[in-house]
Amino acid sequence: MIKTILNCVREYKKESWLSVLFVSLEVIMECVLPFMMKLLIDQMNAKEIVINKILIFALILLIMAFASLAFGALAGRFCAIASAGLSRNLREDLYKKICSFSFSNIDSFSSSSLVTRMTTDVTNVQMAYMMIIRTAIRSPFMLIFSIIMSFIVSPNLAWIFVIVVPFLLFVFILIIRFAMPRFKAVFKKYDRLNNSIQENITAIRTVKSYVREDYEIEKFNTAANDVKKDFTTAERIVALNQPAMQLSIYTLNLVIIFLGANIIMKTAKIVDGEIIFESLSIGGLSSLITYGIQSLMSLMMLSMIIVMITMAVESLHRIKEVMETESDIKNCSNPLYDVKNGDVEFKNVSFKYNKNASKMALSNVSFKIKSGQTVGIFGSTGSSKTTLVNLISRLYDVTEGEVLVGDKNVKEYDIKTLRNQVSVVLQKNLLFSGTIKENMRWGNESATDEEIQKACIASCADEFIQGFKDKYDTHIEQGGSNVSGGQKQRLCIARALLKNPKILILDDSTSAVDTKTDALIRKSLKQEHAEITKIIISQRISSLQDSDLILIMDKGNLIAQGTHEELLKSCTVYKEVYASQNSIQGGNQNA
Repeated sequence: MIKTILNCVREYKKESWLSVLFVSLEVIMECVLPFMMKLLIDQMNAKEIVINKILIFALILLIMAFASLAFGALAGRFCAIASAGLSRNLREDLYKKICSFSFSNIDSFSSSSLVTRMTTDVTNVQMAYMMIIRTAIRSPFMLIFSIIMSFIVSPNLAWIFVIVVPFLLFVFILIIRFAMPRFKAVFKKYDRLNNSIQENITAIRTVKSYVREDYEIEKFNTAANDVKKDFTTAERIVALNQPAMQLSIYTLNLVIIFLGANIIMKTAKIVDGEIIFESLSIGGLSSLITYGIQSLMSLMMLSMIIVMITMAVESLHRIKEVMETESDIKNCSNPLYDVKNGDVEFKNVSFKYNKNASKMALSNVSFKIKSGQTVGIFGSTGSSKTTLVNLISRLYDVTEGEVLVGDKNVKEYDIKTLRNQVSVVLQKNLLFSGTIKENMRWGNESATDEEIQKACIASCADEFIQGFKDKYDTHIEQGGSNVSGGQKQRLCIARALLKNPKILILDDSTSAVDTKTDALIRKSLKQEHAEITKIIISQRISSLQDSDLILIMDKGNLIAQGTHEELLKSCTVYKEVYASQNSIQGGNQNA
């Protein structure tokens, strides 16, 4: 874990060390100040008061106070830069790691958990690092130096620190021991809370349409109260820290004043009208009180640091879990950087999402598609149609068998090269906040305005874009919430075409458009992009019947394949669905 932090400090090592240096200098100043104050008080109590000496001591005290202030300010500045830099690097490394994950890696973590790790957990590590390079240096130094200076001032009274400090340490250890399990338990509850938030925000339209706001609010309140309960319990335990510290400080001060006054009264002598302090002076008693407060306050801060660090260790463990997770899908040692054509072949492919799963999502699937062909995939919900096409671009890797693209196993290709040649348009594909042009250039960063318009014409998106006031500069809200489902799907198809892929997969991506527009899109794809292999998943047979090949899926099995005419003769399921859909369409037309 320490290695993980040090790897993320990187360019902020200089600021980290400077913070430690200035904190150390600040502690030295603060520990010497009470001793100089002792000398000043003793000088003021001398028989013959020398104003020049008093002024010199006062000037030294003033310089040391300003030096302490300057060192503290510099330590705070460099500490803030180093801790914020660590946080930035840690989030950057986490985000890069998550972006490299395969779908199966992402499935193993919930998205809400990943969000918590990149926000709350990173913040905990940042706060802990800030304390380590500043307060965790300051507190032990201050404790040690204060005790050393106390022995220099009065060895007879300094033994009190030896008794009080171990007692407080024991109290703090008990507090930490009981508080830490509560702090650790709260992280998993944070994940559940964030999951509830994410789920509700994503599905807010569904929640409102079913008038389930009260139910979801209650569910959220339950999760929030659960987090609150654990935090309250932990904070109540930690809160005992303050009264224990105050009790020790006041007790220590009373003991020091009582014993110190006795020592002064018994050992002080008057010689020639001047008071001689043999064991302890009034200035020494004053400095002892200050050192007592400094040492105990340092001990209290140290206990709080330990609490924060313990929380951060748990957070760092969760971060490290993500950082050390290797993607299931990697490039081979000598990957191919050129996809010859859009040929696709499945050879006895079987697949399951989890290696421990008892049932295959796909079982022994085999078929072959020639480059430029249009292939339809039909099947009921849950028949693994989407799972099938996800294997083509290596979003998942097969469990058994082979998937070939351009006569090469997909595992032989560079992952980016392969995915750049396979465009996938999902039924619920997302648009991002920005203009239509900016969204289109996700497909091709260097696409010209003419190329964008051409792709939009092919997907039948240009007709409604021209109706917008700002045309292609129209702003799209996050998720495409200001356009209809059909418009969103057509924009996503245009974006996919701009990649100039060798394989285009339309995963039920025309479900929100009418049959006429659907037919126009398919006609345009066939005429304008004949060289692209087109794989169309749809529940509407009318969207598939002109395909060169139709695959019929059922419960992860390929139960039939052939042209529309062949399947009407040989596949009972296909024939029944076709008759049913035509009957409905005919009824609608008659109505």
